[in-house]
Amino acid sequence: MKKILVPIDFSEYSEYALQAAATIAKKQNAEIIVLHMLGLSEAVLTKNEGQEVAEAMYYMKLAEKRFATFLDKDYLKGIKVTETVQNYKIFSEINEVAHENDVDLVVMGSHGVSGLREEVFIGSNTEKVVRTSDIPVLVIKNPGDNFKMDEVVFACDFKMENLRPYHNAMKLFESLGANVHLLYVNLPGERFKSTNQMEDRVKEFLFKADAGNLEVHDKVVYYCDYTVESGVFNYSNKIDADVIAIPTHGRRGLAHFFSGSIGEDIANHANKPVLTFKI
Repeated sequence: MKKILVPIDFSEYSEYALQAAATIAKKQNAEIIVLHMLGLSEAVLTKNEGQEVAEAMYYMKLAEKRFATFLDKDYLKGIKVTETVQNYKIFSEINEVAHENDVDLVVMGSHGVSGLREEVFIGSNTEKVVRTSDIPVLVIKNPGDNFKMDEVVFACDFKMENLRPYHNAMKLFESLGANVHLLYVNLPGERFKSTNQMEDRVKEFLFKADAGNLEVHDKVVYYCDYTVESGVFNYSNKIDADVIAIPTHGRRGLAHFFSGSIGEDIANHANKPVLTFKI
């Protein structure tokens, strides 16, 4: 891992993310890129050129001043930190910044969401990043000064569409020296599967994913619960996992409204750090 992107708004949650990113950067000898999105309105950008430049310069200088205070932290000493300010308002543009800078990981603070209106019709900024990012996104909701990634739960349904996120996840976890718990959550009703059915699906997946090597098959955990979300949370709490990792479709618009995305729901509701991988 060489570069970590941390979008910040100078809030306490941004600092949680920065703390976690610093811990990872020190272990990986990686660089941190901190991104602040100005999000200037069209009203500002459509003024006459002189006034537009003056106001843009004002906001840029203000951001630079806030950077100086925000990044004056002991835990950042010894880490290369690059600042960037962009007039972005659409969160998909964070994905563009990540690709332009060859970023390996996005770390973002979040307070989650609550309530139907906020969750369905608005969503959190972090959820918008999770939906649109091709790069793995680590969501941090608590102070990250003691962040670690020793024990990780990677939960998925072992469908073939998860091959890419599985490969990306295993590669990242290996580089971080994390112990990975592969989790399959079995649900009641029409989605219930027998032990043989679950094992057959997992074997087929792992055979293709690991070029015929089934060494990790016996390490897969089959956990029964009423929803995938509760199963992931309950098992993660049971083993005191440091991080929950999960693939996400990144559905948008009506598809997200009607179908939902388990990855985004977990990223929003989990108290533990959540790491998402785009399918």
